[in-house]
Amino acid sequence: MLKITKVSAESIPKIKRLSDEIWKQVYPSIVPMAQIEFLLSTWYSADALAEQIEVSGHQFILVEWNDEAVGYASYSMKQANHPKRFRVHKLYLQPAMHGNGIGRAMLKYIAAESMPLGCLELELNVHKRNPAVGFYQHVGFVIEQDIVTIIEHGHVLDDYIMTLDLMKNPL
Repeated sequence: MLKITKVSAESIPKIKRLSDEIWKQVYPSIVPMAQIEFLLSTWYSADALAEQIEVSGHQFILVEWNDEAVGYASYSMKQANHPKRFRVHKLYLQPAMHGNGIGRAMLKYIAAESMPLGCLELELNVHKRNPAVGFYQHVGFVIEQDIVTIIEHGHVLDDYIMTLDLMKNPL
């Protein structure tokens, strides 16, 4: 049975474990392992996750299937006091769970939580070679921008910024 719940800092160990597992399963065919290790040790570290929750105001959700944590997501207003667009910062699901409607359920949950606050659009970044691009297009996201960002140590984020108009596509 699927269960999606809002969580706070007490769930960081589960989120960190899921990050490590999912990134090491999905991303080696997309980005170099050195970049995966760098991101896991910085952006997905326990300290970074705590900062995202406690300082940056990111709302995290944990996804469980038959009482086992299988994925998570985080989201927030893109800009403070501008609720029309919310940013999905993270959306991760164990690959074995793909194709069961869970990703769509996660996005529906985020939309249901953010629309009463004034949200009309969801936005996210996804690596151009990530097969999830097709999933996002399938549920109604469109490519808004092609962006290449050089981050620390010369690592490259080669992404699409994708958006979903919740008035045209309520998921």
